[in-house]
Amino acid sequence: MTDVSIEKTQILQKYLDLDQRGVIIAEYVWVDGTGHLRSKGRTLKKKITSVDQLPEWNFDGSSTNQAPGYDSDIYLKPVAFYPDPFRRGDNVVVLAACYNNDGTPNKFNHRHEAAKLFNAHKDEEIWFGLEQEYTLFDMYDDVYGWPKGGFPAPQGPYYCGVGAGKVYARDVIEAHYRACLYAGIELSGINAEVMPSQWEFQVGPCTGIEMGDQLWMARYFLHRVAEEFGVKISFHPKPLKGDWNGAGCHTNVSTKKMRAPGGMKYIEQAIEALSKRHAEHIKLYGADNEQRLTGRHETASMTAFSSGVANRGASIRIPRSVAKEGYGYFEDRRPASNIDPYLVTGIMCETVCGAIENADMSKEFERESS
Repeated sequence: MTDVSIEKTQILQKYLDLDQRGVIIAEYVWVDGTGHLRSKGRTLKKKITSVDQLPEWNFDGSSTNQAPGYDSDIYLKPVAFYPDPFRRGDNVVVLAACYNNDGTPNKFNHRHEAAKLFNAHKDEEIWFGLEQEYTLFDMYDDVYGWPKGGFPAPQGPYYCGVGAGKVYARDVIEAHYRACLYAGIELSGINAEVMPSQWEFQVGPCTGIEMGDQLWMARYFLHRVAEEFGVKISFHPKPLKGDWNGAGCHTNVSTKKMRAPGGMKYIEQAIEALSKRHAEHIKLYGADNEQRLTGRHETASMTAFSSGVANRGASIRIPRSVAKEGYGYFEDRRPASNIDPYLVTGIMCETVCGAIENADMSKEFERESS
């Protein structure tokens, strides 16, 4: 029996090789009202070389939880585009932000406010690197590759594992890696995670708003690749209850001052500021994150803020190499795998850059007063 969940890519190839007669296909991608991705394609008359050449478009927001039926048109404003790794040629994938018909950002458009925060603190040159963990499921919602009705051996041999029985679906992961590199995503690495059929890819370093853009596109490419293999992708922070690791999106952060010699004092200022806004950050760090942040399975407690050098059980980890050299970056281990990266990077910019700028202003005031 043919598995209808797996695409017929070999048959499709002969059509992908056909001449498009000078036109291109642009696949518009956006974030819907449930935090998932949607997309649709359109034909454009010429090759795109600038985002300004991409037309605005619209869609039925009542079908995506973004608008009521009596006023359903939501507008798509292109913000970035990438070479299409599926159609290839001059075809592109377009990341679009959602706006209402009166020009205001749709309530689920978190990119708009994040961009304003990055612009307000642009002198700090904040960089991010996101570690996106995710879990693979089959079409029957069983963890991919696990024994039917049972469980694999306990965690231990799977993290960065090699060999049959230790890793699953490496073909999906490799295909996604290549698709991202082709599209120009700053995908800096991959690895199998602690729970079998759980993987991670890292995106970055990226500056400001580009971090959110690239993570959303890397997620889109992952879903599209997995379609072809008949595999479902879950970003739930605790996809399986019990003695199994959850899934996070660890957020690595540095500013220009942190990256310079002596930058440790700015890292410490940032951590102090983060400790004071723990509850505010947690609210934006993903749904169901309380199932993951239990103080077990390499997580900190959700209710208490902590930090430490090389401590994967802390809220904030300072890498050993950074502590030794005295400058670099820190890692926020609290964000869940299902975050909206615009929310997380936006509040991180506000908290961290605001703390550094306020400290510098205080010092300047003290100098002028003395």
